[in-house]
Parts: sequence; C-alpha cells; structure tokens
Amino acid sequence: MPNPLMYQQDNFVVLETNQAEQFLTASELLEKLKEIIQTTNIEDLALDLHSFDSAEACVQYLLDTSCELDLGPGKYLQWYAVRLEK
Repeated sequence: MPNPLMYQQDNFVVLETNQAEQFLTASELLEKLKEIIQTTNIEDLALDLHSFDSAEACVQYLLDTSCELDLGPGKYLQWYAVRLEK
C-alpha cells in the first residue's frame, strides 16, 4: 500500500519564462494561477478551460489534471509537487 505522503501536494516548484525557479505553497500557487487566468484573454487559453464559469474552478481543474499552462509561443508556466522535508 502506498504511503499517503506520496499524494500530498503542499508545496510546488514553479518554472516560468525568464524567471528563476520558485517554491510555492499550494495556496500561493492557486493565487498565482488565478491571477494569470483572470488577466489572460479566454481565447488565448486552452479549449478545455473555456467551459468553466469561474477562475477558481478553472484553477482547481488545472491543479487536478495538469502541470502546465500554455501562455503562448515561447512562454511557459509549469508546476510540480515537491516534498521539502523528509
């Protein structure tokens, strides 16, 4: 049986265009993604994100199903769950 610690997503490493890697808590990542979703034209987002009524629902879907947000040519935002302590 797998250890439940393997499925905790409390901390993330975030990789972003022209930025140093960042370590964010889950709530900080939620806020970062929410801000990006709110300031990005809906037409520029992936088609599967168009059906959500709120930025919060969209962000939760992203966290549950992917680790990357396409921000256009030459830009990227990726996040990966990490465990910072043993």
